[in-house]
Amino acid sequence: MPVENALDLKKIVQFPFSEEDYYKEEAPKKQIVIHHTVSGPKAENIFIGWQQTPERVATALVIGTDGKIVQGYSSKHWAHHLGLKTASNTALNKNSVGIELCNWGGLTFDGIKYRNAYGNIVSENSIINYPKPFRGFRYFQRYSAAQIESLRQLLVFLCEKFNIPKTYNSDMWDISANALAGNPGIYTHVSYRKDKSDCHPQPELIAMLKELAK
Repeated sequence: MPVENALDLKKIVQFPFSEEDYYKEEAPKKQIVIHHTVSGPKAENIFIGWQQTPERVATALVIGTDGKIVQGYSSKHWAHHLGLKTASNTALNKNSVGIELCNWGGLTFDGIKYRNAYGNIVSENSIINYPKPFRGFRYFQRYSAAQIESLRQLLVFLCEKFNIPKTYNSDMWDISANALAGNPGIYTHVSYRKDKSDCHPQPELIAMLKELAK
């Protein structure tokens, strides 16, 4: 991989995340799980929100729409980010690295404007329209090119750090038996839960994921 396309660790912004909001316990990592936030564009705001709740729910890394990567705690440590109601929930959270993309996710269209989950208007320029609805939504906010590139760099770095395969898992866009079994690889939140729509299968995101192992 060309040096100019590699992750510059010095550019990752370190957020002063409280140790009470994650588990400072090292655990072997076998999976990477990509989420989106259902929020505005700024990554730091996600960590601020997580600190305002008593639950240790978070991901180590958040990517803003501008591509800036913000880190709240080491990828060696863990917090809850899957929310499964199964006996394997804790183990899957421990053994995975979560990454959030700032994005409004699924949108509704009132015939004039696109609106997010809070009823606020989302710019038409950032909309992707799926002819066949995905997880109950036809319209989503696009992941930005800067986000996808930052995510690519992070995935390459983390896969090499933890010896996680970069092979594209085509089953990641629905409930995946491989994901739930804890098999190594890159997945999305929809791989684990039918009630989630993060991440959505944006063609540019899929193209990037398919290129990782080449």
